Amino acid sequence: MNQSAIIERLATGEAFGGAPPERIDTHVSVVFLTANRAYKLKRALTTPYLDYGTLEQRQRCCEAEIAINRRTAPQIYRQATAVTREADGRLALDGTGPAVEWLVEMARFDTQQGFDRLAAAGRLDEALMRRLADEIADFHGAAESVATDDGRGRVAPLITTNDGELRRFLGAPFEAAPIAALAQQQHARLAQVGALLDSRARAGRIRHCHGDLHLRNIALIDGRPTLFDAIEFSEDFSHIDVLYDLAFLLMDLLHGGHRGLANLAMNRYLLQSAELPGLACLPLFLSLRAAIRAHVTARAAGQQTSETEAARLRDEAAEYLALAGELLEPPRPCVIALGGFSGTGKSTLARRLAPALHPAPGAVIVSSDPLRKRLLGVAPEERLGPQAYVAEVDARVFDTLFAEAEATLAAGFPVVLDMTFRAADLRARAEALARSLRVPFAGFWLQAAPETLAQRIEQRRDDASDATVSVLAGQLAAGAESVEWPRIDTSHSLPDSHDRVAAAVAAICAARDVPQ
Repeated sequence: MNQSAIIERLATGEAFGGAPPERIDTHVSVVFLTANRAYKLKRALTTPYLDYGTLEQRQRCCEAEIAINRRTAPQIYRQATAVTREADGRLALDGTGPAVEWLVEMARFDTQQGFDRLAAAGRLDEALMRRLADEIADFHGAAESVATDDGRGRVAPLITTNDGELRRFLGAPFEAAPIAALAQQQHARLAQVGALLDSRARAGRIRHCHGDLHLRNIALIDGRPTLFDAIEFSEDFSHIDVLYDLAFLLMDLLHGGHRGLANLAMNRYLLQSAELPGLACLPLFLSLRAAIRAHVTARAAGQQTSETEAARLRDEAAEYLALAGELLEPPRPCVIALGGFSGTGKSTLARRLAPALHPAPGAVIVSSDPLRKRLLGVAPEERLGPQAYVAEVDARVFDTLFAEAEATLAAGFPVVLDMTFRAADLRARAEALARSLRVPFAGFWLQAAPETLAQRIEQRRDDASDATVSVLAGQLAAGAESVEWPRIDTSHSLPDSHDRVAAAVAAICAARDVPQ
């Protein structure tokens, strides 16, 4: 039997023991959905990037898909299932006859809990994105390292391949000039970060990753963000820098207009991983991901039978190409420092300010509270006792905070510093950092009525701050040393406070002349 005949027979439901299943066709697979199972058949294709050409190869790829995806979604991926032809000619699943095809057998889940659906419904919130970033950081931390010292050499062919694929669709929907400009920009950025890519390769940052980590391949299952449908057919696509893996998620969020969530995911991932030293690579990785989506979407447009849908996809492809260029905008580092007693809204304001800064997905937030937890080896929301706030630990936290801020600025990203800054020498240190790197600086002192601060502290849940009302009382009694930064009253409305600070930040960061 040829594969087309097998597909049509499976579509009748005879092998599944029931009514005809729901069928979903893509260019590389056919998925059959029964009441509680999903069966994926790989089309007999051979392309430059995958080989499903023989039955034996499809069996191997089905088995590989099960093994690879059980790393993150063992509750979904059940087994590689043979489609057998029985003596009476009927098709069966794992019957006694010879195998004529192979399927990936999966448990079904509620597709409305897919992160693409949650994003479209406005149901992705900060807590969920933090949990997702934690899952990805843990997955990358445990993933198998790839022995190589060639990081640059793994990225350069992507630029060339993307350029060639984009040119296949000249005129509909792409023009030649933007494609050429993008390749030039990407090669220029690769020249800047090539040595860093190589050092990351030597340090084991190229790992067996997911490879296709966008919102459609993430679902909320049993209350947990779950990664699925990882790439099994090409090590070129899955054995990659962990930040390139993360970049797909961030780019997908940016394309969907969820810049705040992208910034939150980036910051949480950087907090929970050891990847801050690779930050300078992220703009190139984001741009490459957008370029790939551009030509993949253009190809999908050409496969549509509906001209309305084809036109929509062509427009979307053009958006991805434009985004690929925008993601390589020149670096615009600056230092924003937010100080004030506990409860003044520093962390809330930092999360509102960071996404608006450039380049995308915005500023890195370096906050003393979660940083302290990381240095002491506990989760950001875990409570610490007084022993974690002695002078020796404080000094370590402050030194690390400014070191990470400097690394962020050197990578071309703005940084938002979030700590009480009650000591004048810490405020001076923040200003000196900006001055030494010749980048704009803006410091703000947040304040509110004591009763408001106490109320906010009492209402905190799942927060990185360990401040209590008694800690606040001690801060208020001790006061702060001669604060010269502009004062922002956050007593009534944090959104209003954000607007005031954001306007000041925009003006300062846009200034051409940086004070020496």
